[in-house]
Amino acid sequence: MANTSNYDASSITVLEGLEAVRKRPGMYIGSVSTKGLNHLIYEIVDNSVDEHLAGFCTRIEVTLEADGSATISDNGRGIPVGMHEKGISAERLVFTTLHAGGKFDNNAYKTSGGLHGVGSSVVNALSTRLTVTVKTGGFIYEDQYERGNPVMELENGLLPVKGKTKETGTTISFLPDPTIFEKTHFKEDEIKSRLHETAYLNPELTIVFTDKRKDPCEVITYHEPDGIIGFIKDINKNQEIVTDVICFRGESEGISVEVAFQYVNEFHENVLGFCNNIYNSEGGTHLTGFKTMFTNVINNYARELGILKEKDVNFTGADVRNGMTAVISIKHPDPRFEGQTKTKLDNQDAAKVVSKITGEEIVRFFDRNLEVLKNIIGCAEKAAKIRKTEERAKTNMLTKQKFSFDSNGKLANCESKDASKCEIFIVEGDSAGGSAKTARNRMFQAILPIRGKILNVEKASIDKVLANAEIKTMINAFGCGFSEGYGNDFDITKLRYDKIIIMADADVDGAHISNLLLTLFYRFMPELIFEGHVYIAMPPLYKAMPAKGQEEYLYDDHALELYRKRHKGPFTLQRYKGLGEMDAEQLWETTLNPETRFLKKVEIEDARMASEITGVLMGTEVPPRKAYIYDHATDAELDYNA
Repeated sequence: MANTSNYDASSITVLEGLEAVRKRPGMYIGSVSTKGLNHLIYEIVDNSVDEHLAGFCTRIEVTLEADGSATISDNGRGIPVGMHEKGISAERLVFTTLHAGGKFDNNAYKTSGGLHGVGSSVVNALSTRLTVTVKTGGFIYEDQYERGNPVMELENGLLPVKGKTKETGTTISFLPDPTIFEKTHFKEDEIKSRLHETAYLNPELTIVFTDKRKDPCEVITYHEPDGIIGFIKDINKNQEIVTDVICFRGESEGISVEVAFQYVNEFHENVLGFCNNIYNSEGGTHLTGFKTMFTNVINNYARELGILKEKDVNFTGADVRNGMTAVISIKHPDPRFEGQTKTKLDNQDAAKVVSKITGEEIVRFFDRNLEVLKNIIGCAEKAAKIRKTEERAKTNMLTKQKFSFDSNGKLANCESKDASKCEIFIVEGDSAGGSAKTARNRMFQAILPIRGKILNVEKASIDKVLANAEIKTMINAFGCGFSEGYGNDFDITKLRYDKIIIMADADVDGAHISNLLLTLFYRFMPELIFEGHVYIAMPPLYKAMPAKGQEEYLYDDHALELYRKRHKGPFTLQRYKGLGEMDAEQLWETTLNPETRFLKKVEIEDARMASEITGVLMGTEVPPRKAYIYDHATDAELDYNA
């Protein structure tokens, strides 16, 4: 095993110089939305977690400061501050040079989440100011930056000593740059969820979250000694349990694997993958290895027990996993991810090792726990029967409806067949739909009017969903099918439109229609959201018509407030109650024209939290919905003019 205790200036390896992160921030943090903003915190926290994995950190503190900045502190070894061979302090090198860090030297870290060595420098580049405080070797050091540029003078290339201490660790405080990000207000719910996940994955680590923006200050301590077993129990806390949590672990070829899973009486699967403590939202090879082997084992047992006869086809992977909640966590010495945001693992050896350990351990468990095995096979049997029944129903329903939208007058399609250039607007009501059809650019813009509120798919059975005329019309219009948990007929490559734009009125009913549509997409066509095809149009709320000067559209109450402050003369204010009140020219100018419109892109940062909140807000249980609304009432943006 490599010696991981030698962590000094020589551990820092430089691959290439600093590039223009500020010009293309999306390459490094995914986006400049709230998702990208929160990612800054995760990059720094991941570095602290790597110190924990190396055996030198037991506590991480994450604080959202009252001034909008964030502070992350750990009690690890402290970033090396000694002289690097490049002629400056190793700390300065880490924060000013891309691909400079201790993660390329296996003597410093055996496994690492922040493997690319760009996290610290990227956070620095995208911050108005950043301060680093390092405690190491009995001394306290400090360095300061503004928009990535150092502002403190070094003494012979080294940081000046600020004081003495017996403690060790690193504290980083940064203020996101408002010229880079759309919003600079951190979303605490997503951050807390991520920190809680990290605590589950590291049972010996304590993480303290503090939000000083709230009055009184919110402080939460995350410490989960039960690890991923506790994680599974937390996810399933409100479910009807079919089995206890089953957990196993193993190591092979330098890769350690830990898996926990449980079955509940629900027809869906929830399989979460982590590599080196990083959540891989798009899965990867470790999940493929687990799923493939688990399906093979269950099918083999089903045939041995006579549950599957010779003439019967095998259970599908979806059959076997229906009702399963699972966490697959691996530690890999050299992980390869697709993109800096680490959404998908790409190591083939991970699939091999996870498959091997899964096959060995679950066979050992099932041989000793036959009743548990039979319960799981029972879940697969039930899922297979429902799948086959609904496949027949789905084929009949969709075949009858195929392309009917082209002849019944609902869809006004565009002329172009190039999906990368086409967009479809889903518009509520005949009035708004008529205006939109007149206003649009027929070459690349399609209009699909829907009547009123569609079915709430969170409360409906699959047969009712498939029988709903509005939903069938959308499925046919998009062209890529849908997935509904028992099988998967969805093919994103067949999508006919690059952008699916929800265009609803700016009132309570419009918000409800948008939520119903988003619930449909998330539950039955989630790839549309995950791959960035779903948008919400932002029609203006007001039109300001001054006695003298240019008329101006105002898109929210904040814009109106700013207009009132800067406009000195009298003006008339028109409040748009609905899209149908605009003529075609106004609708084109404000909502349809790509050159002048505003669109909100729908993104999901935390899939587990998104699923949970969708169930709470759109499901059948009233008390959890009331509790959520009560807890988040202060987050609402009220429209006093509605």
